[in-house]
Amino acid sequence: MDPPSSAARRASVIAGHLLGPYQSIANFSSSPVTPSPCLNYSPPDLSEKPPAFDVAALRRILDGHHHEARDWLFHLMEESPLFCPRRRGEFTFVAPDYNQTKEQQRAATMRRIEYLLGQGVFQGWFTGSDPEAGMRKLALFECIAVFDHSLSIKLGVHYFLWGGAINFLGTKRHHDKWLNASENFQVKGCFAMTELGHGSNVRGIETIATYDIDSGEFVINTPCESAQKYWIGGAANVGKVFHSTHTIIFSQLLINGTNQGVHAFIAQIRDNEGNICPNVRIADCGHKIGLNGVDNGRIWFDNIRIPRENLLNSVADVLPDGRYVSSIKDPDQRFAAFLAPLTSGRVNIAATAVYISKVGLAIAVRYALTRRVFSITADGPEVLLLDYPAHQRRLLPLVAKTCAMSSAANFLKRLYVNRTPESNKSVHIYSSALKATLTWNNMRVLQECREACGGQGLKTENRIGILKAEFDVQSTFEGDNNVLMQQVSKALLAEYIAAKKRKHPFRGLGLEHMNDPCPVIEANPTSSTLRSTEFQLNIICLRERDLLTRYASEVSRFQADGESKVNAALLSYQLADELARAFSERTILQIFIKEETTQSPGRLKDVLGLLRSMYALTCVEEDASFLRYGYLSRDGAAAARREVSKLCGDLRPHALSLVNSFGIPDSFLSPIAFDWIEANSWSTVNDE
Repeated sequence: MDPPSSAARRASVIAGHLLGPYQSIANFSSSPVTPSPCLNYSPPDLSEKPPAFDVAALRRILDGHHHEARDWLFHLMEESPLFCPRRRGEFTFVAPDYNQTKEQQRAATMRRIEYLLGQGVFQGWFTGSDPEAGMRKLALFECIAVFDHSLSIKLGVHYFLWGGAINFLGTKRHHDKWLNASENFQVKGCFAMTELGHGSNVRGIETIATYDIDSGEFVINTPCESAQKYWIGGAANVGKVFHSTHTIIFSQLLINGTNQGVHAFIAQIRDNEGNICPNVRIADCGHKIGLNGVDNGRIWFDNIRIPRENLLNSVADVLPDGRYVSSIKDPDQRFAAFLAPLTSGRVNIAATAVYISKVGLAIAVRYALTRRVFSITADGPEVLLLDYPAHQRRLLPLVAKTCAMSSAANFLKRLYVNRTPESNKSVHIYSSALKATLTWNNMRVLQECREACGGQGLKTENRIGILKAEFDVQSTFEGDNNVLMQQVSKALLAEYIAAKKRKHPFRGLGLEHMNDPCPVIEANPTSSTLRSTEFQLNIICLRERDLLTRYASEVSRFQADGESKVNAALLSYQLADELARAFSERTILQIFIKEETTQSPGRLKDVLGLLRSMYALTCVEEDASFLRYGYLSRDGAAAARREVSKLCGDLRPHALSLVNSFGIPDSFLSPIAFDWIEANSWSTVNDE
């Protein structure tokens, strides 16, 4: 129990909160009760200090490309009633109407697609083949996702999966026949890879395609219930508004009784009137926790027949006489080539995740700059949420992480659109690592922002909570994050073994630091040391270097004990997870440092330095491996923790400018980002 003096002080403070000017119970009982003055909203743009750096310049860094095209598309969505503008006080916001049924949401999604198609948004999305067109497409896709994930997923399935499969896996005959028609939605495509019984393990799918030599056709069949195609976006029935007319079917290819592995085929599933084709059955996947504007469906094929020419044959072909031919002799390499369309999806998902993190943080930070709670003194004013060190600790490290990951997403997009056959392996590794890392970060950001906004974070119109439900799927679709990170570790292990076997230095994937002497980390780093680029790179690279060595040693030890190579890797999963995380975070840090070093000395570069230090030291603080394996002393870890708190204080004056640099228009945020008192006033009740 508290001593009497302590209890009395606490009671006095509480009484001060409750009684206001009446400083004693006696005064309160004999004095009339008068209301406290009402709260007033004060815009943070007026109450906060002017920006200390060029906000527009930071936006150009974080967006990376096509700023004007982004603003053009945002404006197109703002000015159309199809995007559900809602007035709240003096502000108008655009967001989907989640009170609609899934059928209504799906119909609204297609009306928006038709509007954007008419405005020329998708021009060149198939027919533009140069890197510039590719980057513009990615920029516009991110903006669409800011409005509605269902809308972006519908477009992603059609343009990146259906279209990507034709583009990557098809040849000229397929390009000429399908791409132009698909760009204008004359042909509406979906992508039937996932099955009820097989998701990440694509190699194990059970759908069967058999070549009929007599007719020159493939016969595609769903042999069992677990082989039904599942979660196929665009496949379900949506009345007459929109549904896919064609699909890419991934199935096992049987030639004369020999299974040649997974291949991809084009098949028609509906006619132009929306009627389901013979020998095709389609059912709805039902209501979901999010993405109800996407018509996910299930498909069964009952020995449907398609022309031989509908095999996407850039990787392998079947000649009219039934001979199977391929320039890629290794079945594993051939299978990997068939998964190429998924890479574009992972790039999109990673970039979109960063943009959505920006939305959540912009809302939560702006709210924290206007919402007050409690007072520090008995009769003092209530304190802004973001002036509490604990609240800064919740949000500002995530702001720094999101800024660093923005640069990483831009790096990934450039790598993808400029890919070559020689760089495809690197694209796969980076896209796998960053897709997992950035989407996990997005879920953490949205959850923290939801909680940081209290009860207001639960309201759908305030966006954060519903965004969490809408984007949760990113962690598992187009590659389960945990599986992707295992692939990253296996790829790094292969690089390690090859370098040691050939006695060659490491080259590529940023592993060149493995060729340098092992860095030495001081036991008691000072504040200036902790904030130095040299220290941050050394400690982050030391972790990756050691974990890669440990992982290789553990796998080798299991193999020496009689385990197969596959089982040895599976048994080493903990080190594999730690290694993949180390690779991802080192990659992001190196990219962000490069971004910082290209800037001229000045306030913007100083702020980038604060963000870089916050990112690096937060990575150190959050990963137990720095202490577990002794990369950092206990005193060093404690110093890093203290430095993160100091950085929160250093970044606090820049909080508004940082989230303003995210480039999200006001109308795409939410009422609590602005005048949340007026937005909840009685006068707005009839607007709800």
